[in-house]
Amino acid sequence: MIHNPLIHNRKSIRLKEYDYSRPGEYFITICTYDKKCVFGEVIEEKIKLSPIGEIAKKCWEEIPEHFPKVKLDEYVIMPNHVHGVIIITDGRDLINQIPTENNFPLMKNPKLTLGKIIRHYKARTAKYIHDSGYGDFRWQSLFYDRIARSDKELDNIRDYIVNNPPKWYLDEENPNKT
Repeated sequence: MIHNPLIHNRKSIRLKEYDYSRPGEYFITICTYDKKCVFGEVIEEKIKLSPIGEIAKKCWEEIPEHFPKVKLDEYVIMPNHVHGVIIITDGRDLINQIPTENNFPLMKNPKLTLGKIIRHYKARTAKYIHDSGYGDFRWQSLFYDRIARSDKELDNIRDYIVNNPPKWYLDEENPNKT
């Protein structure tokens, strides 16, 4: 595809000059394409995951297996989005050492960034969902992040995530909003 700046004018929502490989806690929101409710439904203030939602959950929980310098904190799979806290403990990414013909590792990109983690999660989830027979599933191209700058802010984020299903009935993206 040829890049046309009149059509392809996405602007980054990342903080300029911030190194997203820095150790820290990051609050993430990733939405489905057109915010379609495919991951399940909220029943009696609890999320009941669909088969697609179960795949999204499984892939989320496997992130540390693919990125050993990453830990997961609170998260929730909602009908049309995922909220979670990702903790980068070390910005060096040893998983991307690619063996060469001579068995010498060649570093593709030595930094583990938040964007790399999210791209991996979205690609892996989409592949498993497509392989399960849901070929029309897509993610929105961008994701939202917020850097937790204090323990109080991190606690507020955790509360927000935990209380997201009970407040789904108020969400603008809920097609059954009351």
